[in-house]
Amino acid sequence: MAKSKPQKRKNAESPCIDLCVIDSNERLCKGCYRTIDEITDWGKLDSETRQAIMQTLPARASRLKPTGKRQR
Repeated sequence: MAKSKPQKRKNAESPCIDLCVIDSNERLCKGCYRTIDEITDWGKLDSETRQAIMQTLPARASRLKPTGKRQR
């Protein structure tokens, strides 16, 4: 599955890839790996804060990858 590039928004670069599904365990979006609060506040955050969040996204992504174990 190819990764989409971050979208350019008028206020800020966004990691959104239009796959908006919140993981019920991790409470992260499965598309962009942000929290609901980060998604909601994104347009109001300064560039430095957005970049700091962007730096954490790869580590968050690994938390959502399947472990190979079935959950019941």
